[in-house]
Amino acid sequence: MSSRLASQWVLITGASSGFGAAAAKAFAAAGARLLLGARRLDKLATVAAAARSLGAPQALYHALDVAQTASVTTFAEWVRTMTGRVDVLVNNAGGAHGLDPVENARDADWEAMFQSNVLGTLRVTRAMLPLMKPYPGGIVINLGSVAAREAYEGGAAYCAAKAGVLQITRALRLELLGTGLRVATVDPGMAETEFSLVRFKGDAARAAKVYEGVQPLTAEDVAEALVWVADRPPHVCVDEMVIKCTDQAAVHKVHRRPRA
Repeated sequence: MSSRLASQWVLITGASSGFGAAAAKAFAAAGARLLLGARRLDKLATVAAAARSLGAPQALYHALDVAQTASVTTFAEWVRTMTGRVDVLVNNAGGAHGLDPVENARDADWEAMFQSNVLGTLRVTRAMLPLMKPYPGGIVINLGSVAAREAYEGGAAYCAAKAGVLQITRALRLELLGTGLRVATVDPGMAETEFSLVRFKGDAARAAKVYEGVQPLTAEDVAEALVWVADRPPHVCVDEMVIKCTDQAAVHKVHRRPRA
């Protein structure tokens, strides 16, 4: 069965690695045209080339830092020179910084999380809606987290930021009712990407320990979910999806196998 996404314009933020890069490849395999944004242009170029090899009719990319309004504005202007419409917006850029309790946490980490996860989602959505509203059937998909729904020690700011993304999604769903546009959030649990490496500021040993004894989600698992949500018929909106690996029943309830 052919995908409804064939030749549609799909815009993905944070597309240089992790969920964003995997999503670019998955949408490419469905025949979509891609608009990719991220800060790391060298990695973005590699992702775009891979997407083209997988069948994307077009895989275009441009620098994007969602934490900077000027960067989002420049990116949006570039998008308008490439196409007059966007069918699927995947707000993926974000991430966690640090795992410190509130009394020891740093402003820089807090600000980075709110700028990328919350304000970045708002900025990009605001910039892209004029290219989406004339075309009913499109969808905004926000990449959330189980952290939006369940707090944990050391995660106060990140949990708050992802809860913000969840509430942005719910508000947009109400605001866009009647336009024919859909709004969804896909909220993964434990997934092995660069997430923990970034959170622990490059400490590879500490990042690896997060997934020790567990078979976590992969970026490809989440990308498959994103494509499925986007590919539903225009009258179907998957408002909220929570996806966890089988080894994780809750943030604090994880099955770990002993070392061999």
